[in-house]
Amino acid sequence: MCRGLESLPTTCLERAKELKALFGSLLQKSDHSILSKKYDKLRFNLDEPLKWKESFEKLLSSQNGLCLFRAFLVSEFSEENIAFYLACEDYRVTKPSKLAAKAKHIYDQFIVCDAPREVNLDHVTKAITKENLENASQSSFSLAQAKIYTLMEKDCYPRFLKSSTYLELSRKAKSG
Repeated sequence: MCRGLESLPTTCLERAKELKALFGSLLQKSDHSILSKKYDKLRFNLDEPLKWKESFEKLLSSQNGLCLFRAFLVSEFSEENIAFYLACEDYRVTKPSKLAAKAKHIYDQFIVCDAPREVNLDHVTKAITKENLENASQSSFSLAQAKIYTLMEKDCYPRFLKSSTYLELSRKAKSG
């Protein structure tokens, strides 16, 4: 199932650490020139964590939010959901000549029974997705992706908003 933190891209882990350190420094340092240099380096908006609470869509559309959410899912042993969602997003912009091979890879990684990173899909959705792969198109995984998106939005996202990491970031953003 989950391969732990090492399965996250190094840049994502580094970004999550930088963000946590940056917010930690907000309460300790009053020198705004030092903070503004850090913000420029990270291209980070202080209000960004507060916007993530507005909608799941806003969280996923933020590079920083996506990295922190993915790290949260790793800690919850459900990182396969966001990995599948992102693989589907990548698949949708794949060249037609490469669709079949990429579709098979995604199906084998995430959907087939006992897949290494199997996502939680009902039997009907799995069957429809398998049928869609017979004539692979950019929308072959649309139903499965929508189900996983809804699962994350209704289950993982509210837990993320209640997590100590997010609560600490939003508290620091409000006080900043």
